[in-house]
Parts: sequence; C-alpha cells; structure tokens
Amino acid sequence: MESRRWHAAYPPGLANEIDLPPGETLAAMLERSIASYAERTAVTAGSESLSYAELGRLSDRLAAHFAEAGLRQGDRIALMLPNGLAFPIAMAAILRSGMVGVPVNPLYTPRELAHQLADAGVRCIVLAESLREALEGVILEAGVGQILTAPTAGLLAAIAAEAGAVASATGDPAKRMTLAAAIARAGELPAPVVQIDPADPAFLQYTGGTTGLSKGAVLTHRSVGAGVLQSLSWMRLAVDTREWSVVAPLPLYHIYPLQVSLITFQLGGVMRLVSNPRDPGAVIAEMKRAPFLVFIGVNTLFNALVNAPELASVDFSGTGLVIGAGASIQQAVSQRWHAAGGLPITEAYGLTETSPSATFNPPGRNGSIGIPVPSTDARIVDDDGRPVPDRTPGELLLKGPQLFAGYWKREEDTRKALTEDGFFRTGDVVVADASGAMKIVDRKKDMILVSGFNVYPNEIEAVVAMHEGVVECACIGQPDARSGEAPHLFVVRRSEALTAGEVEAHCRANLAGYKVPRQISFLQALPKSTVGKILRRELRPS
Repeated sequence: MESRRWHAAYPPGLANEIDLPPGETLAAMLERSIASYAERTAVTAGSESLSYAELGRLSDRLAAHFAEAGLRQGDRIALMLPNGLAFPIAMAAILRSGMVGVPVNPLYTPRELAHQLADAGVRCIVLAESLREALEGVILEAGVGQILTAPTAGLLAAIAAEAGAVASATGDPAKRMTLAAAIARAGELPAPVVQIDPADPAFLQYTGGTTGLSKGAVLTHRSVGAGVLQSLSWMRLAVDTREWSVVAPLPLYHIYPLQVSLITFQLGGVMRLVSNPRDPGAVIAEMKRAPFLVFIGVNTLFNALVNAPELASVDFSGTGLVIGAGASIQQAVSQRWHAAGGLPITEAYGLTETSPSATFNPPGRNGSIGIPVPSTDARIVDDDGRPVPDRTPGELLLKGPQLFAGYWKREEDTRKALTEDGFFRTGDVVVADASGAMKIVDRKKDMILVSGFNVYPNEIEAVVAMHEGVVECACIGQPDARSGEAPHLFVVRRSEALTAGEVEAHCRANLAGYKVPRQISFLQALPKSTVGKILRRELRPS
C-alpha cells in the first residue's frame, strides 16, 4: 500500500500532503491565536468562560511562576485534572515555556499514579483539589517538587480573590499552593523566553498499559502539530472552520480530545467542555445550551446518549460534523443515533503514537476507519511482515510526520514497536479494499483462537449489539479444554427478561458456530476508561 493508492479516493479539495512549516511549534501556534483572536471566547466550562486574551495572560503568569519555582525548559509537569479551565491554562503555560506536559488520568489509583510520576520524572503536578488529600503522600514520595491544586469550578473567581496575596496555601508554599495563588502571586513577572525546536517533546502521553505498566509516548511539537493539520485537512471538507465551536465531553487528558482542543485554538474557535462524560444528562444539557458546529464522542458515549430521551430535544440544525473515534462505532449504535435525530457520525481512527491522526472517512461516513490522512504511508502485513492481499486480515503499519519519537526511556520497547524502515506496528488487525479503505477487524492481542480459527471480539460484539434487549456488551477469550479458547460474552441488558438462551439464539442466527459465545454472563455495567472505552482486560480473570 506504499503507493498511496488511496489518494484516488480522496474527496475533491483534499491535498495529498500537509504543509507543515519547518520551524512550526505548538507554542508558536498558541502565540498567534492569542494575538489574533484576543477578544474571542476560547473555552467554556459550565458557567465559566475564558477569552484568548485571558488564556494568554493567565498562562503567561503561570509560566512565570514555573520559572520562579526553578522549573526549566524540558522539565515535566503533570496535569491530573477533570475538564475545566485549569487544564487549558496549564497546558498553554507548559507549551509556551518549552516544558513537557504529562496528562494523567484523574481516576488513577495511587499505584498507577506513582509509576507514571516516577517514570516521567515529574517535577510539578497541577492536581484537582478534590484529589489532594488522598494522593499528596504518593506525589511527594515520587519526588515531585510542587503540587498546585485547582478547583473543579470557580477558578477565575479564585484567581481574582487571590490578587495581591503573597500566598494562600497551607503548609510549605514551595511544596503546596493553589493554582489560583500561583497565578496571582506571579503578578507581572515576565514569562520565560525560550527557543523551542519542533523536535522537542511537547507531551509524554502514557498508553493504557494493557499489557503491563504504561509507557510514555514522546509526542513532539512537530508530531502533534502535524496531527492537527492532518485532521483539519479533512474536517474542512465538512464545515466552515471559521465558525468553529465544539462540544467536548471527553476528558482532555486523552490524546483525542487533547488534539481537538489544539485544533480549536489553531482556529480561534471555542471549546465547550463537559466535566463528566459519564453523565448523559450533563452532556445533553451542554448540547442544548447553544448551537454547536462539532461534537466529538466515542461509541459508548453515543450509546448512552441514544438511550436518553432528552436527546430528541437537541437542535442539530447548526451542526456540521459529529466525530466518532477512540474505538470502532458499532453499526447498531450509529443507526440509533441517527434515528434519534443526531447528525450522521463520521468515524476516524488514530493512536497515542500517531498524535493521534491516522485515518479518516469522508464526512458523514462510518462503518470503517476509512483511508490514511495526508502525508501518511500504510502497510497491511502478516505475522512475518509480508504484505497481504486485499480483503485479507493483517496488522496495520503506519508512517508519517505525526509519528511519535519513541517511548520515554524505553529503547527496547521503541525498537519492537517500529520496523527497520520506521513504520509503527499498530497492533490493529484490518482489512482493506482495492481503494485502500480499511476496516478494523480487532486488536491483534484480543483475537480468540478457537480450534485454529481466528475469532474477533469486535464482530461478536457488533452482532450482539443489534439485539434490542442489549444495552452494551464485551467479549473476551477464555481457556477451553476442547477448542483451546472459547468466546465469553458479557452483556448489560435492558431488562432481566432477556435470557442467555435468547442471546445465544441471536448469535447462532448471525454467526458461524465456532464464533458463538460458549459462556454468557450478565453484568450491571462494563468496566470503562474515563474516555468511555470498554476495558476488556478487566473482564479477564486476574
């Protein structure tokens, strides 16, 4: 597929290559937007809002605080925050200072947090105030020099109240301080002046750790900037980006919404944050608050929304693009979303290691991951690295300017993740048609081997999701004395009237016999990440 045959399938107006200026950085992009769109609203979170001028002023002050506290270019600063104004302010300060952001899942346990802080060598953490009491000991033990705590809401009022104060934190201000006090205390101190190279790290974005301890993917100013331009290239086919406003319920610590926030700032648009993506009512309330051009979600969020009657009252007349990524959008969910009045979902695909741009569909299309974004090469290969014929499953390999610089302090893992000629091994099994359009079969490591036959959980889950009595489901492989492995299905049902026999009969009517789950279990809920991705690994016996 290195001939880039998919270019023939590009919609009119889409260039084959992106134009990434040689010296461009995320810091330079932010500087331009702050200067050009000063009076526009950059971010909203509930009743609070932040203009581009305020984003510039407050991030300048926070950058000055970082410098006064002894932090320097290249130092790692962790962000362990729910969606709110604190995240974009801190992120802008980090990027404009040439420091490295380390987004952290706010639901991490102390063990998971300790690993990430120590592995990244974090020197400062911006932490949700609600988490401080439970995690402060772990943070200090990890050698983090300063903790800045931020409220979930009311940050701007807190900064105003702190104006003129020397410090408001209890304890040692060199170790603990509120974010509001740090910003107010910096006063008019100058922000550090640094020279940033596009190859410099911008983020250490940690992977989910599905096969062990999580790894930090080094995302550079160049790789993330390339991903922004690649995604924008096809988004512009669907909407007038001069009127950009996006409802973003997904947590910013995840690379998908993080990229969307940077796209928003590039365009001088407004990012409308929702603090809790697991609350469909809160998401729908934000959708109803004002018209929006773009909405982003994942399969489980769309599924939750179509089961909420309030969705029917959302006005989509001003919406031009609904993006589904993070996991495959199931056909049943897509159909229910559209039937409930939602704009057709456009599916895209990416990974942490691709910053996260990889493939896209023409606007309004899903059911596959589509074709590679501009300036990207792709191969589909077998276990021996040989290209496979069309419509034959194989592992997807990717290469382009959006590719990460490697795993932080893990040379061997980096070597294993890349081919000798620099292609990234995604671990996703796909099939492609003659045009190069691809469809995910499943994660390579989640494949179930039943009596020598490859069985992919995604296929089983998609079939089961079509049953009207099923809310959601997940499938894993379990050891089996007769067939080696067998599918084990977990189902969240709408009513206890649904029986395992009915689910099995539905499967037998739609799947080959060896794919039919050998065991069916009913659960009240499925384990999920904060971005809403179902965690199959948590269903496996420990």
